[in-house]
Amino acid sequence: MTADEQYYHYLRQRSRLGLWYRRYWLYPRLNKHLRGQALDVGCGIGDFLAYRTGTVGVDINPATVEWCRHQGLDAHLMAPENLPFDDGSFDSAVLDNVLEHLAVPGPLLREIHRVLRPGGGLIVGVPGLCGYAADPDHKVFYEEALLVSTLTGAGFGLHRLIHTPVRSGWLGTRMRQYCVYGVFGRD
Repeated sequence: MTADEQYYHYLRQRSRLGLWYRRYWLYPRLNKHLRGQALDVGCGIGDFLAYRTGTVGVDINPATVEWCRHQGLDAHLMAPENLPFDDGSFDSAVLDNVLEHLAVPGPLLREIHRVLRPGGGLIVGVPGLCGYAADPDHKVFYEEALLVSTLTGAGFGLHRLIHTPVRSGWLGTRMRQYCVYGVFGRD
């Protein structure tokens, strides 16, 4: 089994409670900050694509893209750091639990900036310390200050931070699902 297939199977192991949490708590909170045509970068097995009709997904993993397509979702294979879309194609984008997998996030963030229309929005979610430690593929831990400086350095202005399920340093060290989401705008 390839590494891509292993990761696909890993993603499919999410619990019913985890799916419920995303569908009925997290995604409605994030969706309030998205508008128009949205892009889900690192769409995985398409949970957000299934939630928000008309959203386009991209991933570097052929196994997850094939799964999404088999589910009737609009998913595309992308080369690392190369989004297969024209400049200004989207009004908003989501980068949910992807940034921490990249040792050097600048090239992907520049690509997202390129495919967003001026004034477009970007939501970036990163795990707390417990979630970060749970995946050996994670390369960078983003405290709030590093998340904001990384995104502002790539041409995105901070609108607000959202902590899920609630703001809590204690949960961040004990709950794998705890995340911080930054809502940014394209400068």
